[in-house]
Amino acid sequence: MAINSYYTLIAATIVLLLGKFLVQRIKFLQDFNIPEPVAGGLVAAVLITVLHSFTGFSLKFEKPLQDAFMLIFFSSIGLSADFSRLKAGGLPLVIFTAIVGAFIFVQNVVGVGLAKVLDIHPAIGLITGSITLTGGHGTAGAWGPTLEKEFGIGGATGLGIAAATFGLVFGGLIGGPVARRLINKQGRAKVSNNGEQTDNYQSDDAFESHCKTRLITADSAVETLALFAACLAFAEFIKAYQLDEQYFYKLPKFVLCLFAGVILRNVLTLVFKRDMFDRAVDVFGNASLSLFLAIALLDLKLWQLTGMAGSVTVILAVQTVVMILYATFVTYVLMGRDYDAAVLSAGHCGFGLGATPTAVANMQSITQSFGPSHKAFLIVPMVGAFFVDIINALILSGFVEFLKK
Repeated sequence: MAINSYYTLIAATIVLLLGKFLVQRIKFLQDFNIPEPVAGGLVAAVLITVLHSFTGFSLKFEKPLQDAFMLIFFSSIGLSADFSRLKAGGLPLVIFTAIVGAFIFVQNVVGVGLAKVLDIHPAIGLITGSITLTGGHGTAGAWGPTLEKEFGIGGATGLGIAAATFGLVFGGLIGGPVARRLINKQGRAKVSNNGEQTDNYQSDDAFESHCKTRLITADSAVETLALFAACLAFAEFIKAYQLDEQYFYKLPKFVLCLFAGVILRNVLTLVFKRDMFDRAVDVFGNASLSLFLAIALLDLKLWQLTGMAGSVTVILAVQTVVMILYATFVTYVLMGRDYDAAVLSAGHCGFGLGATPTAVANMQSITQSFGPSHKAFLIVPMVGAFFVDIINALILSGFVEFLKK
C-alpha cells in the first residue's frame, strides 16, 4: 500500500512523539542516549514487520518527502556555517578528516578480507564495506549497477540497500553508548538545565541544544524558507547539467545543498551585511533532521534484513564491532581524549555506519545530557557532508580496480 506525502508526514510525527515518550520513560534508552527518532522508528518498523509477517501486507512511504527533509537539513548546516566560525575547525578538522579516511580504508579491507574467508565474491565485501556503511543508501544505489556489470553480482543494488539500512539503524544505536562510556570514564556529570525553556539563544548552540526554545517570527520563518528553497533550487540546477562532466563534477544533491547554503550565508553576511535568522534556520534544520530519520525508519523493511545471506550478516556484525573499537581507541584518542573527542566518536559511529543525519542525532543525544560541544558540531557535519563522499569515491575506485586484476 502506497502512503502519500500527507499521511507520511502524519506517521513521521507520530513516530517522533512515540520516541520522545519512550525515551522519557524508559531508563535504558536514557542511559544509552538512544535518539528519539531511532527509538520510535524501530518500534514502528517492528509493528510493520509483524503486520507483513501475518498478512503479507506492506507499506510504502513516498520517498520525495524523506529526500526533501534530508536536503533541508543539509541546507541548514550550510546556512549555519559562518566562515568566521569555520576557521575554528583548524587542525582538528584536518585530523578528523584523516581519521575518517583511514577508517574507510579499514572498512573495505575488513569487508573484502571476510568475504574471501567466507568464500563469497570479494566485491560483496565492498557492498558490506564503505559503499553502504559510510556511503549510505545513495552510494549503494549508485555503485550497485556498476558491481552487477563489472563482477556479475546479481541483486547487488538490493543487497546494498539492505546493508545500508542495517548501518543506518546500528549507527544510531551504538553512537550514544560508545560516547556515554567514554564520558563516564572522565567523570563528567550530566547538566541539569539543558532543557530549560529560554530564549537566550546563541548561534553556536544550533544543533547541540536542539530542545531549547527558539523564538522566531512569521517574517523570519518565511525568509528562511526562501533561503532553503534557494539552496534546493541551486542543487536542482546543478544536477540538470551533470550529464556533461566537462562542466560539473558529479556530487550528491545533499552536498550541493550544503555548499549552496555556505555560499549564500556568507555572501549575505559578509558582502551585503545582512543579519541571518539563525534561530529559524536552527528550528527548520532540527525538525527536518528528526522527520528524515523518522520516515527512513518507517520505511525500514526488517524482513529484507533477516533475508540477507548468513555470510553478509556476519560481515556486517563484524563491521559494527570494528566501528565501536575504532571510535573508542582511534577517534577518541587522536582527537584528544576529552569531552569533545567523545562526542566526535558518537558522530563518527553515526556516519561511519549510517549517515550524517544519524551522526548529528547521536551527538544531540549526548549533548542533551552532558552539555554542548561546539567543536564536534562544527567538524562532523562538514566532514560527513563534504569530505567523506570524495574520499570514499577515491578509495572505492582503487579497490574496484584492484579486484578486477
